[in-house]
Amino acid sequence: PKEILFLVEESPEGGYEAKAPGYSIYTQAESLEEMRKATADAVRCHFDEAERPRLVRLHMVKEEVIAV
Repeated sequence: PKEILFLVEESPEGGYEAKAPGYSIYTQAESLEEMRKATADAVRCHFDEAERPRLVRLHMVKEEVIAV
């Protein structure tokens, strides 16, 4: 793939969690700056260089629950 998408959510324990849909890639970080580095490292570890996506897209997901 040319790029890979990570869904990033705030962790209930603090910090952030990121998952790449369609791949078995998951990572955690304390800050968004650390998350940028952690996702790039996870992609490097998961793919061989010839198959590695060149772009990482972080999609921030914020869930809200509304009582009606």
